[in-house]
Amino acid sequence: MKTILVWDLPLRLFHWLFAASFAGAWLTAESDEWLSLHTFLGYLMLGLIGFRLVWGRVGGRYARFSSFLYGPRAGLDYLRQAMTGRAVRHLGHNPAGSQAVFLLLGLGLLVGLSGVFVQGGEEQHGAAAGMFGYALGKAIKEGHELLASLMLLLVFAHLAGVALESWRHRENLTRALVDGRKVAEDDAQAARPNSFVAVLLLLAVATFSAWWFQYRGSEGGLAFVGKKLPQNALWNEECGSCHQAFHPGLLPARSWQSLMARQSHHFGDDLGLDGAAVTQLLAFAVPNAAEQGATEAAWKINHSVPANATPLRITETPYWIRKHREIAAADWTKPQVKSKANCPACHLDAEAGTYEDAAMRVPG
Repeated sequence: MKTILVWDLPLRLFHWLFAASFAGAWLTAESDEWLSLHTFLGYLMLGLIGFRLVWGRVGGRYARFSSFLYGPRAGLDYLRQAMTGRAVRHLGHNPAGSQAVFLLLGLGLLVGLSGVFVQGGEEQHGAAAGMFGYALGKAIKEGHELLASLMLLLVFAHLAGVALESWRHRENLTRALVDGRKVAEDDAQAARPNSFVAVLLLLAVATFSAWWFQYRGSEGGLAFVGKKLPQNALWNEECGSCHQAFHPGLLPARSWQSLMARQSHHFGDDLGLDGAAVTQLLAFAVPNAAEQGATEAAWKINHSVPANATPLRITETPYWIRKHREIAAADWTKPQVKSKANCPACHLDAEAGTYEDAAMRVPG
């Protein structure tokens, strides 16, 4: 018996980077503040899968797909044998492990691609921007989350299999994926180190990471830049004289019409607008109201408001209430915030009116 290199360095780098990217993407899936990181990890997963597909053809002896092509029946038979302690030890992937490899690659590909489509539909960003509307993007998101959950279950099953195999054959499979070495028969052939390919893989990941976080968007790449929305000088002047000039996309057209109709009783104030000013303001507000769905926030606000309701405050819309339900009461009283009307305190793009998910930062 001798100790030889089984898992070459490029394969080991792929394994740990792929595991880390999926774990990170799962942990950041529900946070708007971490959306940019979540999306980065999704694209990284797709890139790693692309590398693995190539390396499965030209890589080391035990990394090639041809070395562990087993059918589903062979995998099930091996599982039964492993449970009873009769499974034969494999130097490379065993039949059950091979099924996990192919399933993880397949599910990872589906999760990554569906994530690209979600980003293109719900956020109108990324490689699929503009290909889908918000409604279809939301539907694809449900499938994306289901696929990710299935992949997580498969990961747990894979870990259980690794633990069982390590126990049955009295070898540390996890350590073998760190140093790449396993005990083998004297006539077993070792894998080639391939350090050059490993360096290229690390350089590719580092370059992509630097581009994403340093050059991709505003605020150091951590916030998406939304599309430029129509603006109106009179709107910004009149509305901005007392508070932020909220973009018309944050309320339905009937809400703006009602606010202009009762402008002499505007939450305790008289706006004092003449007929010409009201006409000009409505000419800007109505065509750019929430019904137009110019942004994700506008589309979701409009679909949350019942057809027979006319909210006069953005904070009265069901979507706003649902979106802010987890904000602690103490956060609203912070000196940087002070009130629920101070949107720029948390939204980096509030003045632009886009309210991108990834551009949200709660102070402190």
